[in-house]
Amino acid sequence: MLARVLRDPVRSHLTPLLLLVLLQLVQSVATLYLPTLNADIIDNGVLKGDTGYILQIGGWMLAVTVLQVACASGATYFAAFTSMGVGHHIRAAVFSKVQRFSAREMGRLGTSSLITRTTNDVQQVQMVALLALTVMVSAPMMGIGSIVMALGQDVPLSGLLLALVPVLGVLIALLMRRMQPLQRAVQRRIDTINRVMREQISGVRVIRAFVKDRHEQQRFAQANEDLLDASMRTGRLMALMVPVVMLTVNVCSVGVVWFGAQRIDSGGMQIGALTAFLSYLVQMLTSVVLATSMFMLVPRATVCAERIEEVLTTEPSIAPPTAPRRETHRGGRVELRRAGFFYPGAEAPVLQDVDLVAEPGETVAVIGSTGSGKSTLLGMIPRLFDVTSGQVLVNGVDVREMDPGTLTSRIGLVPQAAYLFTGTVASNLRYGRAEATDAELWTALEVAQAKDFVERMEDGLQASVSRGGTNLSGGQRQRLAIARALVHRPEIFLFDDSFSALDYATDAALREALAWHIPQATVINVAQRVSTVREADRIVVLDQGRVVGSGTHTELAAANATYQEILASQLTEEEAA
Repeated sequence: MLARVLRDPVRSHLTPLLLLVLLQLVQSVATLYLPTLNADIIDNGVLKGDTGYILQIGGWMLAVTVLQVACASGATYFAAFTSMGVGHHIRAAVFSKVQRFSAREMGRLGTSSLITRTTNDVQQVQMVALLALTVMVSAPMMGIGSIVMALGQDVPLSGLLLALVPVLGVLIALLMRRMQPLQRAVQRRIDTINRVMREQISGVRVIRAFVKDRHEQQRFAQANEDLLDASMRTGRLMALMVPVVMLTVNVCSVGVVWFGAQRIDSGGMQIGALTAFLSYLVQMLTSVVLATSMFMLVPRATVCAERIEEVLTTEPSIAPPTAPRRETHRGGRVELRRAGFFYPGAEAPVLQDVDLVAEPGETVAVIGSTGSGKSTLLGMIPRLFDVTSGQVLVNGVDVREMDPGTLTSRIGLVPQAAYLFTGTVASNLRYGRAEATDAELWTALEVAQAKDFVERMEDGLQASVSRGGTNLSGGQRQRLAIARALVHRPEIFLFDDSFSALDYATDAALREALAWHIPQATVINVAQRVSTVREADRIVVLDQGRVVGSGTHTELAAANATYQEILASQLTEEEAA
């Protein structure tokens, strides 16, 4: 799985990768050549007392060392460049995929898990890629090269090396097999920590209102304890790996010195050869230790790669059309024909056989009790959801056949939870249309009843907006969201209970200004308050996912039982107030 995730990113960095391998090869050859030169100095220089020969070979060793350092520096640079590029490629692929997900995929994978996969998981894969390029490229060269060079020094003594390699391989394989499920548990615990933190930060007001501080502290402490427990079990296994490898290495070193001394005593090899052999043993074992350190991270990176691959292979339930229709005649007519929607696993459909027509220049309101499917109905028009039965048409074309860019250019959606991005008032308004002038922004703010409070802000249009607009009140965020939709200048306006945070006076002034400013646009307004919808050209009443009434406020108030119940409940609340 890890190789599959890395395959495409690595292919896009072939040139630096080839340069890296070349530099690592030169570095390995230089490193392997140094013990041979050292043995030559001992046998032919030190033992014979030839100072000139020592200086000559010493100069060669210095030149080889400089070459080794230069190649190592170049290899490290290209390894870092390639691994950072790999991380960039994977993050971009994950982000691009997530942008195409519908609410169904977002709900299944979870926001917290997607954040972890885009950040922590990609970072783990990127780290392994860096170590693989710096360690795993040179380690086989050094390991095999050390064995070959050791054979050149003394063949009988090299039998110890050939026995050592399989033993180390078996030990590392057993430890890695045990480590992978533990690393998977660690990543799941990180997801849980992220989820709990997001809930506590987003719901801090609710927590304080219900005095649940201690309960939430205990919940986070439990999630933290679970992560600690999983990490400790993984850490114990990782801590066991290095001592096991070093014990095997040291036992082998003692054996080499023991048998090497006997070989020297019998005249089978020279002191310089034993010194070189020990150097090659150290180089080979260093390669094994570095590879072991690398393998300690591979199980976790493999788990992360599986999680990343799950995102990349998840197909969005709302797929773009194979032959999209990019041009449709303008107008803004919206029609729902026996439209229905069924959530996967639900016992009953949210919407059934909904028929609705909204003509250009007409304001259609949708009202109903909580859970009647109002927001779902609105979400089907811009394809936030796809109908499971029937059709949704914009300008006479099924939205499932329209090019997504064409569809969204026709629609201005103001969601129930008005969300603003980090930046300024102007940057948020221009999110709808980047080329909008300041004059157009002020006009939109005036229509949305937001001009006064923006003028009172210290920097006006350049006043800062924090993430989510948390430095503004709920009503201010809603009015800025409406202004953003006006700047977009669509044919169709969809308001999903977008006036709920406004007082009655501001609500009335805003609706009056909208009617004057966008007289030719199609407006579909989902609302809870009768006062918000009573002036609409037509009101559609939903109850348990079905249309149970359609007409003007006067007609429905006189003849529709469901509308009468909604009207009576709100009048009672107002009178009680």
